[in-house]
Amino acid sequence: MTFDLPNPKNPLNIGTRGSPLALAQAHETRDRLAQAFALPLEAFTIVVIKTTGDKIIDRPLKEIGGKGLFTREIEDDLLAGKIDIAVHSMKDMPTLQPQGLLLDTYLPREDVRDAFISPRAKGLADLPAGTVVGTSSLRRRAQLKLRRPDLEVVEFRGNLQTRLMKLDQGVAEATFLAMAGLNRLKMDQVPATAIEVDMMLPAVAQGAIGIERRSDDTRMAEMLEAIHDRTTGQRLTAERAFLQELDGSCETPIAGLAVLEGGALQLRGEVLRPDGSEALSDAITCPVEDGAGAGQDMARRLLAQAGPGFFDWRA
Repeated sequence: MTFDLPNPKNPLNIGTRGSPLALAQAHETRDRLAQAFALPLEAFTIVVIKTTGDKIIDRPLKEIGGKGLFTREIEDDLLAGKIDIAVHSMKDMPTLQPQGLLLDTYLPREDVRDAFISPRAKGLADLPAGTVVGTSSLRRRAQLKLRRPDLEVVEFRGNLQTRLMKLDQGVAEATFLAMAGLNRLKMDQVPATAIEVDMMLPAVAQGAIGIERRSDDTRMAEMLEAIHDRTTGQRLTAERAFLQELDGSCETPIAGLAVLEGGALQLRGEVLRPDGSEALSDAITCPVEDGAGAGQDMARRLLAQAGPGFFDWRA
């Protein structure tokens, strides 16, 4: 070991958003590092950082700037040395990091599926025409309108607990959450039905936790290597290459999922018109080491099929 380990007098600072789910992810990161290096929990400090996306919850994400809304302030503090690492939900992460930062550590991936949540229905098929469904995800909105254009969709911003509260208040009759979040928070009491990926392909990197560091921080590079999950990294390399080639943001409904099967990587992707009137999908199987190139190739094929203006909102 070529570096000094953190200790209670000189703790390792872990930056995170302050929602219960974000804190659970930061605690998982801390616990894995503590176990890997036989350290007491007091050798780590969880530093809560409020992001623009957390402060503005009454407007759609596409109106206030996209994915970076949940990372910018955290990354600023990382670059400034106020924290040593940053823990992120990977589906919130832009595909490019600011100069000086590196995102190359992933924890084992949780359930990738979306969850259908409703106190009165088990699934989409059970909802009567005109039922109000709440979601802040453009992908879920488009996928829902594609399958059930007879339903009404309303904006549903906020963390997991806030959205469940809005459901209880009758703002909507149903909503969607990530199964990963429910599992990490052990919220078995929530009336959730997992939606299979053949029916609703998840967001790129859904269910994955990523850990960001300064690119010149060799101590953190060595420490994080001990908890990196190689399989998750291989899957996300393909998915995020697909997203980057599409120039994906919170304004573009994109879904993608890579799985490893028998030594090969299978990647599926989907792009949708924002109003849900059309969807294009593709799939590819390749050697694991070719995942990034496969993701780029599939994105180019879908872009060629879509043509200009595919992601524009229709009046």
